[in-house]
Amino acid sequence: MAHIHWLGAGLASVPGIRRLITQGHSLTLWERDVPKALEAVEGLSGNYAIKEALDGALEADIEAGDVIVSMLPAAFHPTIAKMCLSKKAHFVSSSYISPDMNALSDEATRQGLCFVNEVGLDPGLDHLFAHLLMQDYQESPVFDKQNDHDFRSYCGGFPAVANDFKYKFSWSPLGVLKALASPAKALLKGEVAEVQRPWDAVEDYVVHSAQGSEIFQSYPNRDSLPFMAEYGFEKDWNVSQFVRGTLRLNGWAEAWADVFEAVSNANKPEGEAELAKLSDRLWADHAYEPHEADRVVLSVELKVTRDGKVIWHQSKLLDSFGNAEDSAMGRLVSIPVSLATEAVLDGKLSSGVQPAPHDRSLILPWLEELARHEDHVQHIDHLNMAGSLAAE
Repeated sequence: MAHIHWLGAGLASVPGIRRLITQGHSLTLWERDVPKALEAVEGLSGNYAIKEALDGALEADIEAGDVIVSMLPAAFHPTIAKMCLSKKAHFVSSSYISPDMNALSDEATRQGLCFVNEVGLDPGLDHLFAHLLMQDYQESPVFDKQNDHDFRSYCGGFPAVANDFKYKFSWSPLGVLKALASPAKALLKGEVAEVQRPWDAVEDYVVHSAQGSEIFQSYPNRDSLPFMAEYGFEKDWNVSQFVRGTLRLNGWAEAWADVFEAVSNANKPEGEAELAKLSDRLWADHAYEPHEADRVVLSVELKVTRDGKVIWHQSKLLDSFGNAEDSAMGRLVSIPVSLATEAVLDGKLSSGVQPAPHDRSLILPWLEELARHEDHVQHIDHLNMAGSLAAE
C-alpha cells in the first residue's frame, strides 16, 4: 500500500493532514517541531506516525509509489522532487511550478510519476474555477473567439472582523513585504502592462453574492500572462483584459501608505534591514490572536461583450470564514492538496509535472468535497452552476 509523507505541520497543512488520516490513509507527518506535529493530529486515531525531519531520514523511509506532499517553502521543492525521482515516488505541492520543477517533467513522465503543483487555494482553486468558466463559455451558443473577453481572478485573505490596518498576519510579514516589491504583469485594456509597484495599480473591485455587494481593492500579482494559455485563451482570441491578482479589504491602500513608502526604499542602502525591522513591528502589532477567525474571498469571473453589449457573464465566488478549530486559509489550501494526493494514489492524474486538473469529472467532486468542510462558508458558487450566470 502506497504511503503518504506529509512535510510540514504549519497553519496551511493541518486540515488536509487530518482529512487524510480520517479517510484511512497511511501517513507520516514530518516536522522539526514535534509538539506542533502532535497538536496537528490531536484526538485522531488511525494509521499515522510523526517523525522529526532530520537530514537523510525522509529519503531512507521513502519507497517506490509513495506520495511526498511538501508544504515547505517553495525553494525546497526542486530538491525534494529530485529525491522523488531517485526513489520513484510521486510529488505534490501547493506552490507555483518553477522553471527548476518544470525541468523535471520529462524524467517524471518517463518513470510514470505524478509531480502535481498549484493545487492549493491560489494557485489551485482559482485554476479550477477558471477551467469551469471557460468550459461553460465555450459550450455556450454565444462563444466566438472574436468576442471581447475580460477575465479577472482575485484572491485574498484578511481578518473576519476588519481592523484599522485592514489586514492581519498569520506568519512573518517579511514575505508579504517582499512580494509587494515584486513587479507584476497583466493584460489591461488590450495592452500588456508591467506594474513595478503593485499599489500604483490598486482598483476598486465589487464582489456580488447572495448576501449583497461588497467593495474590495485589487491589484495585479506576479505574471498573469502565462495563464492565458493554461486556461484556454488562444493567441487568436480577442482579449482586452486578463489579470490574476490579490484582493484586499476596502481602505487597505490608504491604511498601508507608510508600508508602501518603506517597501519603495528597500533597494536603498540599509533598506533590507529596515524592511526586516518593519516586519518585526507589523508582526507585533497585527498578528492574528489565537483562534481569531480569518476570512478568504476568491472571485473568478469572465465577462464577454460583442459590439459593446454584454452577452455572457459568469463568475465563481468563494467567501469562507475561519473558526475556533481551523482557519479558512488553512482549509482552502490543504484540503485541495489532500484531494490531489488522493487523486495520485487512485491513478486519476497523468504523469509528469502538472498544475491543478482541467477535467470537470475531477473538478466537481473536489469542489463538492471542499464544500463539506466549509461549515462557516458564506457563499460558494459552484454547486448550482447556472446560479452565477448573468446573460445581459
